[in-house]
Amino acid sequence: MGGGKGRLASSPVIAAISLIGVVYYITVFVFVDDLLGLSTSPGRLNACIFSWLAFMCLFSFFVAVLTDPGSVPPSFAPETEDPLKFGEPLKYCDKCSTYKPPRAHHCRVCRRCVLKMVGMIHLMLINNDHHCAWISNCVGYANYKAFILCVFHAAMASIYSMVVFFINILEEHHNFEGVYNKIFYVLFGSLVSLLSLALSTLLGWHIYLLTHNITTIEYRIAVRAMWLAKKSGQKHHHRFDLGVYKNLSMILGPNVLKWLWPTATGHLKDGTQFAISKAGDRPVSPNC
Repeated sequence: MGGGKGRLASSPVIAAISLIGVVYYITVFVFVDDLLGLSTSPGRLNACIFSWLAFMCLFSFFVAVLTDPGSVPPSFAPETEDPLKFGEPLKYCDKCSTYKPPRAHHCRVCRRCVLKMVGMIHLMLINNDHHCAWISNCVGYANYKAFILCVFHAAMASIYSMVVFFINILEEHHNFEGVYNKIFYVLFGSLVSLLSLALSTLLGWHIYLLTHNITTIEYRIAVRAMWLAKKSGQKHHHRFDLGVYKNLSMILGPNVLKWLWPTATGHLKDGTQFAISKAGDRPVSPNC
């Protein structure tokens, strides 16, 4: 949790919280109220559903911001008797002057190695060392679940808001006269549409990463391996891919009932060792 208060005070974090608040207020107290009425049962039901999505989005967001993504334990060192104990030769970080576990990468913003650093997609480019500005924190081993759940609930809430908005403007009783009225509808409609598209795309990408137990950084490296395997008539298999259910369980936890709760992370260990698939990173025959 170190530095959490400082991260909360950063401009991107404040902007994200403000955006959630604005979308929530307009969706519930303007469009849901206008469409169904908050004094009616359907209106209260829709308000409650959207309020829950907004609460879970905000809660997961705070957990992702405040949780340390994971640091290399001071006692971590390569095994002299079994150098491949971790499934691959350990790499040395010149900046930290120590060995780093598999899947750990150095972040220049955090100025340390982050366990299972996920990496981000920024302007459609995969960046090996990208500090997520929106949470003012890295996304790593300890806060990846919270980050995923934040994106999930944000995407669901944005789509929900967009549907309510478009159903609302299709109502015949609307009067679009007045410049400010038109500007309001255009701005909010554009906002929720863009948010829905961007967050749905981001969610789809991370669902792919989750189900394959691969990080953005590892995916960039694996692209060439997949191309080489395909060229030789073989199929590439990511070494950490254990199957969809096991991959999900490693991030979200063994208890399905707790998958959507961001602080249910008791299943996480020290983040220095990961189960490896029998196929490993070796190309395998398509018939296997």
